[in-house]
Amino acid sequence: MPESPTPAPHDRDHGAELQTKLASLRAILREMGSVLVAYSGGLDSAFVLAMAQQELGERAVGLTAISPSLPERERRDATRIASELGARHELVESREIHDPRYAENPDNRCFHCKSELYRITARRSRELGLEHVANGTNLDDLGDYRPGLDAATEASVRSPLLEAGLHKDEVRALAQQLGLSFWDKPAAACLSSRIPYGTGVTPERLSQVERLEDALLSLGLRQVRVRHHGELARIEVPREDLARAFDAREAILEAGRAQGFTFVTLDLAGYKSGSLNQLLPVLQ
Repeated sequence: MPESPTPAPHDRDHGAELQTKLASLRAILREMGSVLVAYSGGLDSAFVLAMAQQELGERAVGLTAISPSLPERERRDATRIASELGARHELVESREIHDPRYAENPDNRCFHCKSELYRITARRSRELGLEHVANGTNLDDLGDYRPGLDAATEASVRSPLLEAGLHKDEVRALAQQLGLSFWDKPAAACLSSRIPYGTGVTPERLSQVERLEDALLSLGLRQVRVRHHGELARIEVPREDLARAFDAREAILEAGRAQGFTFVTLDLAGYKSGSLNQLLPVLQ
């Protein structure tokens, strides 16, 4: 039997660094004593919940805020993953869409959304007798415009991944090493992020986006974003999937028109997280 290749020195060094960061994350969670995790079901918050459950058991609880901006597929995933982890999990209604400061969709919309979320988590953590609230923020989140981080700071929410110095790809690598089923879950974001700043966030627009994204996922596209530009749907997929999406253009066009869009386009730049933030200099 051929011998396994010896890892290169830089691979060994990075592997050791990852394990050091994981140990740091576990220590941070143990130090917390008890925690309510603001848990969307995405990779980062799911990893925090997984590690918190392992370190704290019943003293770790995941809370998912339910509102029209959360796709039903993400709610189902959050429930499934928490069940797999054996973690306590609660679903609580969030009413940010009733706040005009959010619904008008200003460039700091996310601040008002997260402020509502952290009011909910603060209240529930007190009711459950949990000492801390934590989120899934990692180092890469600091490199984009994210007003929700200000809301976390104001609410004294902890960010264990950030405190342990973990990047997104490192979280994914650790989740894979630990055999967690969600390690390769595509990045997710609330449906409101599909609507350009200044265009009102309404349940109807959110539902329109969600239904079209579900239709596109059913065509075999694993990661999609439907950017809502009124009569036009601008569809983003990873660059490596552009050819596949183009081949399915007739089905995509039919799906878009079925959801009320007159024009359906494929963005040749490919998927980019937070792509609508490119408009911020113009707005400001």
